[in-house]
Amino acid sequence: MGTDTPRTSRHRGIRFLIGALVTVLVLGVVAAGLGVWTVQRSFPTLSGRVVIAGLHHDVSVYRDSAGIPQIVADNPKDLFMAQGYVHAQDRFWEMDFRRHVTAGRLSELFGASQVPTDTFIRTLGWRAVAEKEVKLLDPETLSFYQAYADGVNAYLAAHQGADLSLEYAVLGIQTPGYKPEKWTPADSVAWLKAMAWDLRSNLDDEIDRALLSTKLTPEQVAQLHPDYPFASHPTIIGGPAPAATAATSVEPLGEAASVAAAAPLTRLKAALDDVPALMGPAGSDIGSNSWVVSGSLTDTGKPLLANDPHLGAVMPSIWYQAGLHCLKVTAECPFDVSGYTFSGLPGVIIGHNDRVAWGFTNLGPDVADLYLEKVKGTSYEMDGVQVPLTSHTEKIKVAGGAPVTITIRATEHGPIVSDISDAFGTITHDYPTKAGYPDGDYALSLQWTALTPGRTASAIFAMDRATNWDQFRAAASLFEVPSQNLLYSDVDGNIGYQAPGLIPIRRSGDGTAVNPGWTSASGWSGYVPFSALPSVFNPPSGYIVTANNAAAPADFPAFITRDWDLGYRAQQITTRIQAQIASGEKFTVKTMASIQADDVDANAAQLAPVLADLKLSGDAAKGVALLKKWDDRDGVDSAAAAYFQMTWRQLLVAMFGDKLPDGTRPAGGDRWFSVVGTLLGQPDSPWWTNKKIGVSGRDEMLAYAAKKAWEEGTDAMGGDPSKWRWGSLHTLELTNASFGESGVPPLEWLFNRGPYELPGSTSVVDALGWDATEDSYDVHWVPSMRQVISLADFDQSTWINLSGESGHAFHPNYADQTTLWQQNQTRPWPFTPKAYQKAAKDTLVLKANHD
Repeated sequence: MGTDTPRTSRHRGIRFLIGALVTVLVLGVVAAGLGVWTVQRSFPTLSGRVVIAGLHHDVSVYRDSAGIPQIVADNPKDLFMAQGYVHAQDRFWEMDFRRHVTAGRLSELFGASQVPTDTFIRTLGWRAVAEKEVKLLDPETLSFYQAYADGVNAYLAAHQGADLSLEYAVLGIQTPGYKPEKWTPADSVAWLKAMAWDLRSNLDDEIDRALLSTKLTPEQVAQLHPDYPFASHPTIIGGPAPAATAATSVEPLGEAASVAAAAPLTRLKAALDDVPALMGPAGSDIGSNSWVVSGSLTDTGKPLLANDPHLGAVMPSIWYQAGLHCLKVTAECPFDVSGYTFSGLPGVIIGHNDRVAWGFTNLGPDVADLYLEKVKGTSYEMDGVQVPLTSHTEKIKVAGGAPVTITIRATEHGPIVSDISDAFGTITHDYPTKAGYPDGDYALSLQWTALTPGRTASAIFAMDRATNWDQFRAAASLFEVPSQNLLYSDVDGNIGYQAPGLIPIRRSGDGTAVNPGWTSASGWSGYVPFSALPSVFNPPSGYIVTANNAAAPADFPAFITRDWDLGYRAQQITTRIQAQIASGEKFTVKTMASIQADDVDANAAQLAPVLADLKLSGDAAKGVALLKKWDDRDGVDSAAAAYFQMTWRQLLVAMFGDKLPDGTRPAGGDRWFSVVGTLLGQPDSPWWTNKKIGVSGRDEMLAYAAKKAWEEGTDAMGGDPSKWRWGSLHTLELTNASFGESGVPPLEWLFNRGPYELPGSTSVVDALGWDATEDSYDVHWVPSMRQVISLADFDQSTWINLSGESGHAFHPNYADQTTLWQQNQTRPWPFTPKAYQKAAKDTLVLKANHD
């Protein structure tokens, strides 16, 4: 891949080399008779009885019209075995694909095109770390993971090939004879590494700063990476908001080192974008919303909790809804929990049990650092001494080709990521002379908390059975990677917030720049103690808001990160909550859902009035006229929203597009809201000048962008702006994670769905994000699900998923929730036995075999 790859969230898909054969298959699939049989043969059995070897007692699986299962068992092992069986029924291809990604084994399925991806994953060692974590599991937790694996394998024992999923019929053309291996606990635990990778916090920002520093001054880099606005935007645990403190000093790499690192950093950035992001396309604008209000503010007198995690959009949805219920809740069988699960992983990740409810947003701490290493042969320098590199080889099997052997090297910091492929090369030969260092090779290594075996695999079960704040915090203390904002409420009326996770303490620096790896002065000295992490319980305000904003005030003792989301979403949510309180009206489930649908654009609020006040003529004047009475809402039918977003994209391209190094073009999120918003008050700033297009100063630049936006709008939607609609530009195609970008249109037709017109935009509460580095407004990042939980009556809670429960194309539950999700509607969430049995459309009994 070239070094001029644009900064984009879209990774390359799985490309099939035999498109003609696949096209023939697809035509056969859709043919009358054969199509029905081929497509439906993998649909699961949803009612009746199925004998499952290994169950101790019968298990009941109740499914509603959306196919959402409520699983009821006598004991935990049967419960998790049944969960494994049900996940395999609906999503086994997704599970199988994911474990090949997390193990660096995609080439076994899709051939040589995936060797670079496998090399990257193996260099990081996701699977190896997962296997170490399994060995550290306590006996009870391990038994739950093994029970889950037994359930998956029970399903595999009775199904194979296209009986498992339609994807296996397609795969069989390229990789004939492929048969899935048995599921193991390590297959489940490795998924936690994918979670951590997609939520890896500021690694992209660190690379971005390093690349910017090769072309810009330190002051300019700081302008483009502004600090969190503590004075104007809220922090999660509240408190004073003084000006940001100065960063800890760090030994600079120097200009020569920055230039030397530019090429491998650019390629590393491109490599990061190419790794299949199993939680959807990765990007700097991925975030989440969650907030809780106490019973004093609600219509029921009990808390309400809302959550909508923002992730890349994939098909099927990243989430799988389920309930896990012990027939009788006892100390021996303590689970009565419902919510959002990951196929391939036992337990419930986000949701509630019979006592407490919780939500997640990404804390985003700085948990990954890059180091520039001095490498000489088989050793590297540390404090003036040559230390042996650790090194081993691995063999990558390749479908249809010869195996590839790779060498993985590491320093004490972590794996050398500049070894990933020949395309990375070595750091430029003139670096040592310019920097005054001895001749030798230089490389980049990565230190990341997820590469140390941890306890997150146990945290899930502890959280699922927590019944009070102390138990919930004890569970949170185990949730080490990825670090999340955990929002809490319970039936006793309490609300709380806890930040968990392994957050490094640095000997020097603040984690925002590439570190000199040859000195121990720039390493980590340990982790922030759990007791020192941000936490709050029953705050006087009666509410808590988390939206990836700063967790604590600037003077908080523990350093978390400098790269927070800048708090625009958190500010709007807080504004809505405070307005509701001021009105005297109580919060309801519907009130909480209405806030999730909020599409007020803070960027428009600051920029649109400036545009509207410009003295323009011609096409630019026609365009800004749309903004004069606009309410700053990104509604799906809004012509003004369409025009504003086109102007915003044109502005970013004209202001920054040719001034920044490759790989650093602005994607258009909250960071750029702040950058441009600040520059609005500096009309003579050089950033407003672009000699190539003959523009100088703020007003000329804004007029230029306004004119270009009008031209774009007329080309896309015609010359009558009254017929323009934001939704006609701002669309989502739900793309299958494996075959959705195969390059074979009939195949993509089988597995993808859409396009769906959407409101919202990047970094608004209804966070339907698009990428300004692309020539479109296609949606890549979305609220992956939405939930509102009532602690007064769990059966009054509501939820919705991005697509549906089923991973089987053309199954009724493949995309049946998407239209509701598109319209910001939700479904009932039955929890009690009476409610879920009444809602049941199908009931399947998994029979124990005692013969």
